[in-house]
Amino acid sequence: MTAFARHQVRDAYGELTWEIRSVNHRYLETTVRLPEELRALEPSVRERVGQRLGRGKVECSLRFRPGEAAKGEIRVNERVVSQLLDASQQLLRFLHTSSLPTVTDIMQWPGVLETAEQDFTPVQQVALQALDSALDELVAAREREGARLAELIHQRLAAMREQVVRARERMPEVIEGVRERLRARLAEVAGELDPARLEQEMVLLAQRLDVDEEMDRLATHLDEVERVLGSDEPVGRRLDFLMQELNREANTLGSKSADAETTAISVEMKVLIEQMREQVQNIE
Repeated sequence: MTAFARHQVRDAYGELTWEIRSVNHRYLETTVRLPEELRALEPSVRERVGQRLGRGKVECSLRFRPGEAAKGEIRVNERVVSQLLDASQQLLRFLHTSSLPTVTDIMQWPGVLETAEQDFTPVQQVALQALDSALDELVAAREREGARLAELIHQRLAAMREQVVRARERMPEVIEGVRERLRARLAEVAGELDPARLEQEMVLLAQRLDVDEEMDRLATHLDEVERVLGSDEPVGRRLDFLMQELNREANTLGSKSADAETTAISVEMKVLIEQMREQVQNIE
């Protein structure tokens, strides 16, 4: 489900900014981008996303601008400086010169300046709290979109029910029309046929054309879609399955069709089902 959330916090440790993007995907796929100082957070980030979301391609990105409290203290490694000066004195005696290295020269020597190791645990805690807030915003955005998608699906369900009613009302007329056409075609040879056998064949044909069972299943599936849409649990995969079942019954109606209107009903059902299927891909 498509959604976006951005959450920013500031304190003595600096500025933390979460950006979370979610797009449609059949399963949950999470991408995490973290600054090097907070790389250890990745397992916790993935766990929190998995607890809140069940479906979608989710990209979590964190930007960190360190504050004064997060900047490590710079220290001079006196041991390295002492060794460097001793080496300089030896070189001076060897070269017979009095030129000593400058302070800038010494500072640029590797290992002279050190940054004290910084404890980022407080920053990590703040970052995870900010992530929870960003996820709250993302879930709220997905719920708003979900409500809009549910309304669109309800509209298609209502249209599907109208098609089911049309198909039921049409079938008696279709079956009678088929019987009349058969009687007309067989009128010339009626004397050579067993009337009982002819009637039996007509009954079997009517049974093959009858779609009451398919329409009953369609109505049941439509009721189930309505029920699932009202659930608080992730329903995307369940709706995927129901769309397949609806399509199967619509295909059966088309295969049993004996007139243009019934075929048109089947086609209209498939169009509505495909429209719902496209929306279902966006639902968690």
